[in-house]
Amino acid sequence: MTALMIQGTGSNVGKSMLVAGLCRAARRRGLSVAPFKPQNMSNNAAVTADGGEIGRAQALQALACGLAPHTDMNPVLLKPETDVGAQVVVQGRRIATVKARDYARLKPDLLASVLKSFRRLSAAHDLVIVEGAGSPAEVNLRAGDIANMGFAQAADVPVILCGDIDRGGVIAQIVGTQAVMDAADSARVAGFLINKFRGDPSLFDDGYALIEQRTGWRGYGVAPWFPQAWKLPAEDALDIGAPVRAGGLHVVCLRLSRIANFDDMDPLAQEDGLRLTMLPPGEALPGDTDVVILPGSKSTRGDLAFLRAQGWDVDIAAHVRRGGHVLGICGGFQMLGQWIDDPEGIEGPAGRDEGLGLLRVGTVMTGDKRLTEVRAVHAASGTGFDGYEIHIGRSEGADRARPFALVDGAPEGAVSADGRVAGSYLHGMFRDDGFRAAWLAGFGVQASGRYGETVEATLDALADHMEQHLDVAGLLAAAR
Repeated sequence: MTALMIQGTGSNVGKSMLVAGLCRAARRRGLSVAPFKPQNMSNNAAVTADGGEIGRAQALQALACGLAPHTDMNPVLLKPETDVGAQVVVQGRRIATVKARDYARLKPDLLASVLKSFRRLSAAHDLVIVEGAGSPAEVNLRAGDIANMGFAQAADVPVILCGDIDRGGVIAQIVGTQAVMDAADSARVAGFLINKFRGDPSLFDDGYALIEQRTGWRGYGVAPWFPQAWKLPAEDALDIGAPVRAGGLHVVCLRLSRIANFDDMDPLAQEDGLRLTMLPPGEALPGDTDVVILPGSKSTRGDLAFLRAQGWDVDIAAHVRRGGHVLGICGGFQMLGQWIDDPEGIEGPAGRDEGLGLLRVGTVMTGDKRLTEVRAVHAASGTGFDGYEIHIGRSEGADRARPFALVDGAPEGAVSADGRVAGSYLHGMFRDDGFRAAWLAGFGVQASGRYGETVEATLDALADHMEQHLDVAGLLAAAR
């Protein structure tokens, strides 16, 4: 069993991308390598070939390894539904929805599942590169930990600690982390690296030496900011880095409070002929919007109330009256209907809410969750495309007579009588170059990108970037 774990001094320090780059670098050395994250908290999930779900970051890391995503790569996935509660997915299957304070009671049992998944991956591959979650400096959470040092100790995996210099205070991040860790956890750290440096890295030579002196840990280098990062699927909706363009089709995606599977938007961000705006809460829909996208949501009724609190329901109604177009994906599709009924309280308190009324459909939430990859045909253009479903709920109504797509010949989704409002349960449609070209052509826009090729090229560029600035050979040698 050979493995290495990348932990961070905090969230969003670049762990996911570093693991993806290391995975690609190891693969290019001829190693069979797999990614692993014991516990992830994200509503951005990927469907696996074995019919489960894992964090989207692990799906990207699997791609870097040349592997299909598998539930063992992320055995515990937490999907926040409220500020204090989350759905718990274990080895791809939902087992419970719990409040944060009650989650600790599940951890002893969850560690066993985590270690089983890790050992299966380790037996099948030369190397497993593990990503931590949050920070090991959160020592108040150390008891029962399965995400950072608790896992590393149980699985006997060496750790590299990553600090983020872009947010400032990186010396304190790393030295302070060691200061609060116990001796056994500190001894498990094989070294550190610095991420996201802007400018001349040599300007940090003194700070780098100070960290080595104060911690006794080996440094593995300083990685400059990777400017192509926005071309990779985003782990956080805030990270979708669409370039600022003047003119073109203006597509606006509402950044809901429980937005899910927002990487649906990534391929659009790369198209030269459109502007993508991820509209933050508190801002009105821009007057020049051509297409509004209501994305997926982990809490459809909750985000419908959130949407109304922003006044976006009024904006969308006015947009449609002006001749604008709307596309709802998954939870967004459900919101476009006439009502949403959750009689069993699956997503929160039981009840029924009025929808936006832009599609003649109604949705009933059910306990069955649909997780599957599909091959579909876009009804309007006849274009075949690949996508996936990851949702609860069933939507029926008159507008289903005009489907958005056909799956195995059966109608999927719905379209309004005037064709300007559409809804679908299919995620990932824009990743398909043929579908994206057909959809954009409907608005008079010629597609410019080849998304899959761009992601592959960016992963190679990321590996090159890390090889140039970090001691990648040393990092891989630190694995055991």
